[in-house]
Amino acid sequence: MTRRRCYPSDTTNAEWALIEPLLPPPACESPTGGRPEKHPRREIVDAIRYVVDTGQCRCLT
Repeated sequence: MTRRRCYPSDTTNAEWALIEPLLPPPACESPTGGRPEKHPRREIVDAIRYVVDTGQCRCLT
């Protein structure tokens, strides 16, 4: 799936390739199981970066 960058603070594909391996595996993929994630991890990282860069919050939709 191709993503469209919306904000200058959004991660590039190269940045995401460096960040993604550092994140823990989703709980739903563990042997004990867990709830599937509601929002894509990259969108959460982008939202955090947006708040850090601008000081403003935007909703995850």
